[in-house]
Formats: sequence, structure tokens, C-alpha cells
Amino acid sequence: MSTLMVSISGIRGIVGDGLDPEVIVDYVNAYSKFIGSGKVVVGRDARITGEMVNQIVTGTLLSNGIDVVDIGICPTPTVQFTVKSLKADGGIAISASHNPNEWNALKLLNSTGQFMSPDEHEEMKKFLNVNPLYKSWDKIGKRTVLTDAIKNHVNAILKLPVIDVDKIKKKNYKVVADCVNGAGAFCIPDLLKSFGCEVIELNCEKTGIFPRLPEPLPENLTETIKAVKTHNADFAVVVDPDVDRLVLITDKGEPFVEENTVTIAIDFVLSKISGNAVVNFSTSRSVDDIAKKYNSNVFRSPVGEANVVKKMKEVNAVIGGEGSGGVIYPPLHYGRDALIGIAIALQYLTDSNKKLSEIKDILPQYYISKKKIELNKVSPDSVISKLTEKYSIEKINTEDGLRIDFDDHWVHFRKSNTEPIIRIITEAKTQSYSEELSNNYFNEIKNLMKL
Repeated sequence: MSTLMVSISGIRGIVGDGLDPEVIVDYVNAYSKFIGSGKVVVGRDARITGEMVNQIVTGTLLSNGIDVVDIGICPTPTVQFTVKSLKADGGIAISASHNPNEWNALKLLNSTGQFMSPDEHEEMKKFLNVNPLYKSWDKIGKRTVLTDAIKNHVNAILKLPVIDVDKIKKKNYKVVADCVNGAGAFCIPDLLKSFGCEVIELNCEKTGIFPRLPEPLPENLTETIKAVKTHNADFAVVVDPDVDRLVLITDKGEPFVEENTVTIAIDFVLSKISGNAVVNFSTSRSVDDIAKKYNSNVFRSPVGEANVVKKMKEVNAVIGGEGSGGVIYPPLHYGRDALIGIAIALQYLTDSNKKLSEIKDILPQYYISKKKIELNKVSPDSVISKLTEKYSIEKINTEDGLRIDFDDHWVHFRKSNTEPIIRIITEAKTQSYSEELSNNYFNEIKNLMKL
């Protein structure tokens, strides 16, 4: 069975088993027809199949008469930022994000540097499996190389009015940087040094070969946690291979919790400017508590960066993100970006004059539990429909599966787009209660499936 997975954020699969040259050509041809003409920014993460995929992507774009601006190995947010700053017609980030070494992917961007909307994705899909009309020799595109893309992205962050570089420099923070040997190795240590930090580099080899499972979950970060204690560091920053997610480890060597990355970003931005915030339905209730301090509204969207951005634009949000450690700050660009997340975290620490462990203790205390249930031959829609019926008198939202808000907890039931499962995300005031609720809902779905 092929591993190819297709969604509005692009296509991903295992190289040699789904993500094959013919598949890449077919999708890039369709994307080229969707773009029409002009120039497309292409960047990739550090994984070893990136160069091979880049050659196919670039050749296919050129043969369709589209100019290519190749920005090399860089974070996905750098591709997004560059599309916006160059006013390009599109962008392709070659990265399978937190998937293991054998995976790769094409993340397809529109002319604003954002992931394509569902409507744009449907429009592009019309061109799939259509005989390509390649350009003649004198009408093919031109390829140029831009070596300063990361530098331009970082400079834009350093110049943001909400960031005071000199004030941060005075703190002389000692920071462990874990870049999982991905694209972060090409920018995160340098970014931290530009803020005057002493950097202890961990997994910052530019090999693109991940030394551990690349998703920045606590169970994958034992070495990072140990390094914080060994070096007596102020904190650690951990990024995934394409640097759109940021996870922090406190000075005590404890996970700061990825949900808190976006919580402190929202706290920081709302303290500077009044406005709305947007997160997805699976993100912590702590953002609502923070927003109340500033009389701000929190709006929620379905899970997925494109959905969060769409809602942010609708409500003119000043900050947004996802609980997986993704911070979206519109004055920079509309995309999850660990680099701006790091800058905001440094400024937040500096302004508060507290340690990260102290900040963790004074933030709203919530605990998330995640489970998934395999459905076999039962339709996920029918299960969610029965749950919706059962809880219809409660405070519910059905935009993305079913989210139910109770006084003492919330639960979000979501069907997977790629496998026959339902995800159960619960949040409560203690870990044990959250897990107990999770188990209850799991058993409830099991009973529903027997009906």
C-alpha cells in the first residue's frame, strides 16, 4: 500500500514508496497550472532526500515556464516569509515536518506565502492527471539562487517593534538549542547568538539525519532535558526538522509544555496591543484565561495552519497559533514560525524578569490527555454524529468533529484524514482527571460502535 497522504497543506509520503518522481512531477505540474505564470520560491529542510526532490520540483516548474527562486536549506517559515517579501506567485517548501527520515513532502503555498486554502487546493486538483503542456525551449523558466533568505527572515524579526534586542542581550541567557540535525541547525544557534545568548548546541549537525524521533514530544527529549541540567542552562529551545514548531524546556529541566508556547505568545502580544487571538479547537483553555486579562476575544478554528490563518484574517487577529508549539505573528507573516516564537519567548522572559520555571508555575494550569481509537469498519462520521446527538444540550461546536465545553473540562473528538481513527483530546485541571475523562470517552465510543 502506498504511503502517499494528500491534504490542503500538500502531499507527503515515504520516498520510494508513494512519494516517487512521477508523483512529484504530477503534483508540481498541477501546481504550475494553478499558479499559471511568474515565479515560485523553493526551499527545503535538511533531510537527505531533499536535494533529489528539489531537482525534480525545480525542473518541472521550469519546464512549465515558471521562474524558480531557490533559497536552499531553510525553515518552512523562511519559504513563507520569502514568498511574501519577494511578492512571488507561490512557494514550495520541501519538508515532511516531524515525520522520520524516510519521509518527505511538498508543502504548497499560494501567492501570499500561506498554505493553500481548501478552495485553492480543490482548484489545483482539477489539473492532476491532465496531460502536461510543457513550454518550448525558448519559453522555459529561469532559476536563480537566493542565499540571503534566512538572513532576511532573521533581520525582519530583529527589527520588529515588539522585540528589544539590546534589552535581551543584557540578560546573557545560556540556552541549549536542539535542532534534531534539521533545518534549524542552519539558523537557530545564530538567531540565539544575535540576542547575546551563550548557545549549547545539541543535534545541530547539518547532516539532515535525525538522531532520534524528530517530533518534539517530551519522551523524545530526554537528552535535551539532561543537557539543560548538565550545563545549568536558563532553558532549552527545541524545533522540529522544518522549524515551524517550538518547544521549550525550563531551567529545571522540565518540559514547559508545547501548549504554553502559544499561551505566552498570546500573553505577550496582547499585553502590547489589544485585539483578537485565534487558536484551533484542540488548543488549551489557558489562552482564554490569558485573553480575559486583556478583555480580548479568542476565536477557534479547525485544526491546521491554513484554517487558523483563515480565521485570523476573518477576525483581524493580532496573534494566533496552534497548541503544538506553532506561533503565528501577522506583522512578520501568516505562518507558524519557531524563529518568531523564540524571539517572543526571550522578550517575555526578559520583561518578566522571571525564570521559565517560575513563568510555568504562574500560567493557568491545565493538563491535556490525548487518545485515539481505531474504528475498523465503523464510520467515524456516524460515531461523531451519535456523540453530537447525545451531548446536544451542552456547549458544542461541530466545525471540526465535535468539541464540547464543560465547566471543569473540554473534549474534542476529531476524525483523522489519513487513517480510520478518532482522536480524543481532553483537558482538565489535573493530569489524572484529564486521563480519567479520556478513558471514559474512549469506552463511550467503544460502546457506541457496538450499537
